[in-house]
Amino acid sequence: MKDIKDLTKRIIAFRDARDWKQFHNPKDVALSLVLEATEVMEHFQWKSKEEMEKYIVTNKVDIGEELADVLYWVLLMSTDLKIDVLDALEKKISKNEEKYPVEKAKGRHTKYNKL
Repeated sequence: MKDIKDLTKRIIAFRDARDWKQFHNPKDVALSLVLEATEVMEHFQWKSKEEMEKYIVTNKVDIGEELADVLYWVLLMSTDLKIDVLDALEKKISKNEEKYPVEKAKGRHTKYNKL
């Protein structure tokens, strides 16, 4: 797997070579992120568990491309906003570990304030 910093540099170089930064305000980048996430969701809409299992096997490349698009916008936005997304993720995981202790949350989908 490539280093996230190398991927981010490549994303920025791609954007900058095309002079697209002028269009990349936080609102529009956030909208692009959401739109790409909905394209991931489209792969699973209206499918039963069995249909999804079969679909995933035959459409892994397409699903992967949509997930890559989501990651593209996450990395671009975090760079533009000067947010270390890996640091933010580590902190969020730690926060979630406190909110959802194993002894209370294991096997349950209950929100933390209802545990």
